[in-house]
Amino acid sequence: MGKVLSPADVDRFGREGFLFPYRVMSAEDARAYRNKLEAAEAGLGGPLPALFRQKTHLLFTWAAELVRHPLILDYVEDLIGPAILCWSSSFFNKEPHSKDFVSWHQDATYWGLSGHDVVTAWVAFAPSTVTSGCMEVIPGTHLQQVKHRDTFAPDNLLTRGQEIAVEVDPTQSVKLVLQPGEISLHHVLIFHYSAENRSADRRIGFAIRYMPPHVHQVVGERDSATLVRGRDGHGYFDLEPAPKHDLDPEMVAFHKSVSDRQAKVLYRGTHKSTYG
Repeated sequence: MGKVLSPADVDRFGREGFLFPYRVMSAEDARAYRNKLEAAEAGLGGPLPALFRQKTHLLFTWAAELVRHPLILDYVEDLIGPAILCWSSSFFNKEPHSKDFVSWHQDATYWGLSGHDVVTAWVAFAPSTVTSGCMEVIPGTHLQQVKHRDTFAPDNLLTRGQEIAVEVDPTQSVKLVLQPGEISLHHVLIFHYSAENRSADRRIGFAIRYMPPHVHQVVGERDSATLVRGRDGHGYFDLEPAPKHDLDPEMVAFHKSVSDRQAKVLYRGTHKSTYG
C-alpha cells in the first residue's frame, strides 16, 4: 500500500495516465491561496505577467509552500517514489468569458527531459468545470510521444500554441471537473486540452510538475529544480532556494535567469527565446 493511493489507483494511473479528484485542502484554504494570488496581482496592476506565471514558486512564499504541500507530495510519492524534485510550476488562468484555451497536446514534447517519469499535480484555486473550461484528457494516450505542430495562436495558453498533429477523438475525452482545494494528477504524455471559460468566474489552476532525480535535462544548459522531498542522489540539477519573502529582488533576478534558460529549451527552433 502507498501512503494515500491504493494499488488499484496506481495500476489505473499506469493504464489510463491520470487520476482525479483528490481533496488536498479545504475550500477555505484554497480560497486563501486564491486571495494571496489576487493580492499579488493587485500589487502588480493586473493578472500575473507571462514570466511570473512560470516557476511561480521561486517568487512567492505561498507558492513555495504549496509545491511542498505534504498531502500533494504523498500522492506524488506513491507514483514516482520518495525522492521528489519540483521542476516547474505554472498558472493556467482563464478570465471570465475569455477566449483563452489550451489545445490538445502532450506536456513532454518540448521539455527536453531524459524520461517520462513526470507527474503534474493540477491544483484548483477556483471551480474548474465544463463551463469554465476544465482540463480534458484522453485515457491511455500516455504510452508514446506523437508529433506536434506549432500555431502560436494568440488565445492559446501554451508556450508555442503547440497542438497534436494526429487526429484526436474528443468523444473519448474525460472531463476533470475539480472544486477548489482538489487536484488531478496526470502523466507527462497524456493527451489533454481545455476549452474557453464561458463562466462568470475566473478559472484558476496551478500546475506543479514533479519528477524523481534520475530524470535530467538533455537539450539545454544545466537546468534547475526544487528538492521538495527526500534526497537528490544524482546531482543533475542545480537545487533552487525558497523565497524568504514575496518578490525578493534577489529571487526575482534568479527566477529570470533560470526562466530564460528554460525558455530557450521550450522555444528552441523558433524565433522566440523568452516568455511573454
